[in-house]
Amino acid sequence: MRRRFVIEAVMVASYGHLLVPSRPVDYVLPYSSVLELYEMRDSGEPVMDNPEDDRHVKNKISELIEFFEEPLNRKKIEKALQVPWRESAPLLLSDTIQFTVVNAVDNAQYGEMFDPIETELILTGMKLNIPLLSDQFEYEDRLIEAGVPVQVYDIEDFEFAVEEGISADDLRV
Repeated sequence: MRRRFVIEAVMVASYGHLLVPSRPVDYVLPYSSVLELYEMRDSGEPVMDNPEDDRHVKNKISELIEFFEEPLNRKKIEKALQVPWRESAPLLLSDTIQFTVVNAVDNAQYGEMFDPIETELILTGMKLNIPLLSDQFEYEDRLIEAGVPVQVYDIEDFEFAVEEGISADDLRV
């Protein structure tokens, strides 16, 4: 069975181990995080502190953009963008990785504590009842402090999340 996670598109480009999961994975991306890839690619700002790592990640960002711009993938994404909260048909990267792009809509429900992309990640996880993957401790702490009803895994726990995870029943202890 394919495990699903809500994630920012840039994290897939930044963390190579996300591209070699031990089991099939579906990365669910709010469309705004796909758009963020273009901003990062075109910006003069570094994505990573180390110049060599920055070049590598920007190259991966460009590859991911090319993947999303392939005619079939672009058509699937455009169809999803016609209706709020519609999910694209699966965009197959490999036998073990697929992406689903969601036309997420920030309703400002969590606007006080979270930026628009963070809010869309939260709402996507809640709406689809799937966990988030994050690499930002502060974000994870704010999720807990705000009592946001969504499961979150730190990127360091990715293999655990893919292999075992924590079920909703486990959380009701």
